[in-house]
Order: sequence, then structure tokens, then C-alpha cells
Amino acid sequence: MSAATTRSRTPDRLCAEAVDLARAAAEEAAAPGVVGEHEGSVSEGDRVVTHFFGCRELGYRGWRWAVTVARASRAKIVTVDEVVLLPGPDAVLAPEWVPWSERLRPGDLGPGDLLPTEADDLRLEPGYTGADEPPPNSALRPSLTEDLADLAEAEDAEVTGGTPAEQTVTPSRGSIAAVAEELGMRRARVLSRYGLHAAADRWEEAFGPKTPMAQAAPASCMSCGFLAPIGGSLGQAFGVCANEFSPADGRVVSLAYGCGGHSEAAVMPKPPQPAPPVIDETRVDPFPLRPSPDSGSVPATEDASSAELGHS
Repeated sequence: MSAATTRSRTPDRLCAEAVDLARAAAEEAAAPGVVGEHEGSVSEGDRVVTHFFGCRELGYRGWRWAVTVARASRAKIVTVDEVVLLPGPDAVLAPEWVPWSERLRPGDLGPGDLLPTEADDLRLEPGYTGADEPPPNSALRPSLTEDLADLAEAEDAEVTGGTPAEQTVTPSRGSIAAVAEELGMRRARVLSRYGLHAAADRWEEAFGPKTPMAQAAPASCMSCGFLAPIGGSLGQAFGVCANEFSPADGRVVSLAYGCGGHSEAAVMPKPPQPAPPVIDETRVDPFPLRPSPDSGSVPATEDASSAELGHS
């Protein structure tokens, strides 16, 4: 058994009693009046003890001054080993450092910011770029006349039975590149299956059937007239909302999502149309050519009062 395993963890008596020496060392290292009360000691080994003192420094709540003292074997004099300021159990500490790639959150990217992607990003996979295709003037590339001859021979060839894999004519590199460019695959990297699933999970969590808005909706986006469909495999489960009054306007929403802005949820009734006027063509209304004498505002016969005043 080695000597290290037989050492006692009991604090050395002389080192444990050297509280005044440890306090003097802490006050010398710290500013005046910031060393607090003695909070205890712990044995670090044979004849090595660390004393803890409270810290009264502003901004260091819960921190402690740690002064380690020691003495040599068979020596009676205790000396100071080191003085440090250490956080205690209730100390206020800064959070652990997190790399920027893990600290970044959606919406943090601003104008002018650049977000690099790793070479082995699981969300991306290599796309068809035509890098294996030889240059136009390369000796490995067939000439234009040979291309035309092969094309004419393929057009004039008789149709034979069997599957397309059994045919002797294979598509050229030029046709493959044209189809890839038309499908949007002529890029260095494209979305992988993992990237598609991650995007679908993220969109469904934000605008999916389990959101409170969708739970209270009268119908789903599947039957809404404001839903703009998208292409590709994601179009089977998602679309783009085009209702400016919806909280999901311009967002990719699940077909099972819904809101109160559904096009068929509350259709405004049309105002009632007034009944057309009824004209009775069988009735004749008499209209006199001359007005009757009693139809005016002035009476036809003069009374006595008007005659005396000289009214005509």
C-alpha cells in the first residue's frame, strides 16, 4: 500500500488554527473592507488546509476568498500557499459558453449577416452540377456531328419490345443536364431527406393541427380558397396561406391547419334585392286638361274682410 493511500484527511491542527494568517493574506490581496467573516476550512492533504472568507465586493455575491496554508514536515511555521477568489454554492455565475452554431435561433439573422453551413450538414446532400461532364471543346466530348448522328439513329430505330432498361440507346449527358436544370437540381447541394423532414416538423409545429388556432378553426386549410399550393413532395401536406387577415399570411401551413379566416367559414350574405316595380297597364288614370277652380291656393269667392282691404 502506498503512502498516498494512508494519508489522513483530518485537517492539520496548526494549519487549521492559522485563521489570522489566512485573513491577513486575503486582505493584502483584496481591497480594504471586502474580506468577510471566516466561513470554514477544508483539508486539501497532509498539512495543507484552505480557509474560506466571505466576499463583500459588489457584484460578487456568493463568492469566497480561499486562502491555502501549509507547513513542511516537522515544521512549526505555517506559510501561505495561494490566495484566490472562488465562487461558492450560491454564487452568481455567467452561463456556460455555447458555440454560435448552437446559440443561433430562428429570426436572429439580420440584414448583412452571413450564416455559413458546414460541409457535412445533414440537411443538405450533393446535387447534380454536371462536374463530371467534359468541357465543350474537350477531346473526351463527342463532336456535334456525332451527336446529331446518334440522335438521328435513335429516331430512325425501330421500336423493340422490352423494358426501357433493355434498350441500347441511353440518354446523353447533355439531356441529363438539361432535365436537371429544369427541375432545379443543377446546384452544388440540395435538400436531403433529413432536411425535408426537419422542415416539415418545424412548419407543422408552428402552423399545424395541434395549435390552439387550428383547434378552434371551423375548417382546415384543405378546403380554404386562400391556400396556394406548392410543388414537390411537400405539397402533399403543406401550402402557403394567401389571406392577408390570417395570422399565417405568407407562411407555409399544414393542410390540417385552420383559422377563423377560412374562405367558407362565414360567408357574408348578399343584401336583399328590392322587388321590381309593378305596372298595371289595364288601369287608366284621368288627367284633366284644365285645373279645377278649387284646386288653387286662393279661394274663388271673396270674403268680406278681403273686400274691405281692397284685395282683388
